[in-house]
Formats: sequence, structure tokens, C-alpha cells
Amino acid sequence: MRPTRLKPLLRPLLLPLFLAGLIALAGCATRPPASDPEALAEFRETNDPMEPLNRAMYQVNEALDVLAIRPAAEAYRIFLPPEARTGIRNVISNLRSPIIALNDALQGEGQRFGTTIGRFLLNSTLGVGGIFEVATSFGLPPHSEDFGQTLAVRGAVEGPYMFLPVLGPSNPRDLFGAGIDLALNPLTWLTGNEVVNAALYARTGLGILDTRESLLEPLDALKQGSLDPYASLRAAYRQRRAAEIANEGGATQRDVGTGFGVGPGPLLENSPD
Repeated sequence: MRPTRLKPLLRPLLLPLFLAGLIALAGCATRPPASDPEALAEFRETNDPMEPLNRAMYQVNEALDVLAIRPAAEAYRIFLPPEARTGIRNVISNLRSPIIALNDALQGEGQRFGTTIGRFLLNSTLGVGGIFEVATSFGLPPHSEDFGQTLAVRGAVEGPYMFLPVLGPSNPRDLFGAGIDLALNPLTWLTGNEVVNAALYARTGLGILDTRESLLEPLDALKQGSLDPYASLRAAYRQRRAAEIANEGGATQRDVGTGFGVGPGPLLENSPD
């Protein structure tokens, strides 16, 4: 019997899952005593009991960003005109439609499920494979759903806040949900030859570049205007996820990560869902 091998696109999940395990096993921040109710309430509100290690992972991510991710995103902006970047973004978003539709169905959102299917059909045909966003003009605005949101709707608790290099802010529920989304995505299993594998890796890489390019100015503004960028990013992530779970705000169907990887939409986008 031939030994079982990991699917190529699942291998990158090993590192973040390993890091998540380290975070879970790491020493926690000191819990304030009951005699200090204000500090205790803040500790519970931030939901960051592993803050020392999370901050260390944030610094690792900052180093990776300075050395590789940001320069690549800047080159992506310089060498690709806005029209090309928009087309790539639209295609990546359109490819997420099956997962969005599945999670619409799992959440019992019949109308949103119909909207997602309609968008996928229109953008895949009239939009030439999703290059052009035509569904909105037909009254079908975009929205985003993922398995982390589905778990939240079904009552799963988020667990402690965590920060993973490259993936960025997350929590056990969202990290597990991102893995399920990847496993359920039909595109994940379209492997078998080098051309298909290269196309799938290119899709992942373009998603990361597109995400980081869209966050060049917002992240710079956050770092310049905040005394504690880590805390500000944590608050932005948790507020955005709460709004997404409640289906509040505007719409986005960006295929981006909890940080710069795969998963939910941009951290600092004002219209999260």
C-alpha cells in the first residue's frame, strides 16, 4: 500500500496549527486579582490570556512583513495597474462562492444562499469567469461567510485570542473554521498535475498579495496613530468578527485571511460583511 501523503495545499496549515498549539501550551498573562474588578473586567474583555506570546508572534509577523510581504505587495501595486488588480480580486472572490454558499446554507440563510448562487452564475458567465463584477448591478450585492461564522451562529465559543505569523489575528474557532473551509473547498482537491498545483498555489499567493496591498495605507495609519498597534489590531479584529457573525455592516467578498493568509476578510475594512 502506498503511504498516504498530505495534499499539497494542506501542508501550509501545519505551521500555523503547530504555532497555535505552542500558544495554547504557553504561559498565560497574569490574571488580575478579584480585588481589582476594573483590571479583571478589562482582562476578560480583551480575551487575550496568552498576550505575552501573542505579542512575540506579532513581532515575528512584523519582521516577515518588513522583509518580504510588504515589499512584494508594493511591487504588486507598482507593476499591475488598478484594472488588473481589480480583475484578480474579482476572480479570487468569485472562486470563494461555493464555500460562501455552503456556509449560507449551514446557517439557514436561504435568501443569502440564493444571492450567492446567483452571483456565482452571473459573474462566472457574464463576468467572464469572475473577472468583472456584474452581479451587483443585477441587485445581488456581495457578502462573505465562512465556517468560523457558522460555528459562532451555532453557539460555539470563540476561545482565547491568538496571533499567528502570516495568518494574523485569530482564535481557535476561526482557525478551525478556516481549516474546514479549505478542506471543503472543491478547488483544494483539484490536484494531480503540476499545472493545476501551480495554479492553486498562484491563487493563494495572489490572495495574500491582494490582501496586503489593500492594507498598505490602513495598517500604516494604525501604526502611526496608535500607541499600541498590537492592541488596536486585536480590537479591530474582534469587532469586525462580531459584526460579520451578526451580518451587520456593508459587504465584502474578499478572499483574504485573518491576517495575510486564507480565511475571512480584511481586518481593517470598514464594511465587514
